Amino acid sequence: MHFQPTEEQRDLRAGVRELLARRYGREALRASVDTGVTVDRALWRELGEAGFFALRLPEAEGGVGLGLPEAVLVFEEAGRALLPGPLVATHLAAGVVPGAAAGTAVVTAFDLGDGLVAYLGEADAVLGAPGVPGPTGVPGVPAGSPVRSADPLTPLHRVTSYADRSADGSADGSADSSVGRSSYRSQGALLTAALQLGSALRTVELAVRYAGEREQFGQPIGAFQAVKHLCAQMLVRAEVARTAVYAAAVTQDPAEVAGAKLLADAAAVRNARDCLQVHGGMGFTWEADVHLHLKRAWVRAEQWRTAAEAEELLAEELLGSAV
Repeated sequence: MHFQPTEEQRDLRAGVRELLARRYGREALRASVDTGVTVDRALWRELGEAGFFALRLPEAEGGVGLGLPEAVLVFEEAGRALLPGPLVATHLAAGVVPGAAAGTAVVTAFDLGDGLVAYLGEADAVLGAPGVPGPTGVPGVPAGSPVRSADPLTPLHRVTSYADRSADGSADGSADSSVGRSSYRSQGALLTAALQLGSALRTVELAVRYAGEREQFGQPIGAFQAVKHLCAQMLVRAEVARTAVYAAAVTQDPAEVAGAKLLADAAAVRNARDCLQVHGGMGFTWEADVHLHLKRAWVRAEQWRTAAEAEELLAEELLGSAV
């Protein structure tokens, strides 16, 4: 079993990074924040044309015909660029919702608890209605009330008709035993972990770069031991998460996916906090990008599988193997 990316996979990752650098660099990111436009339909269609959403569809169905490991690499780059929008849901909707694979439709999902849905106002369809097995699209888009979001590029709505249903997707609080739904949510959790991983790796880059540029007492702050330790801890955290995410993409084991989501969430949140610490007072300003990584990491940590849900799944797996 090989966990290192092949040459073709590395080329795929490089191509996606180049595309996002050209179409969604820092200027585009800041423009999104300033204008409040969270889903650029032209960019969405371009992503569809590049095969972003149809990556795992069979070639016979108009897809690229690749697998989950390749999708993880692609989503890692999207997380690195802080690309907004319901990327995971639209990717999962390819082959289910017309237009999702081509990027002509924006699809969100019931991937948050308490009836919350991200990007509801921009969506053409919603996946995974509570109580409905598998990645089934909801006809039309349900009405929702806006809810203030920590992340300026992740608008939230509460869909009241589903607010009384549990986060596991059942109306009475019992877990949905559908294999289709379980696999669908597991894939969503892994792809979200890949987004978190990309953000964690990017904040390492930002911290190291700033530590090399900012000077105090006649030398770069990166020369001070405390800053070195922060950056080293960030790198270790991100690399451990990377290993877990890549391995889970290969094995697709639910417990490994849960562990990968836990590690990636922790790496994204804690690395963003440490990156902010390295930046000092500058990191707390609106002009710095660090706060955007932190806020997005907070929101993603609640999507598809929370820490509590992942811990429960891992506990069940450990207890089951001990019997």
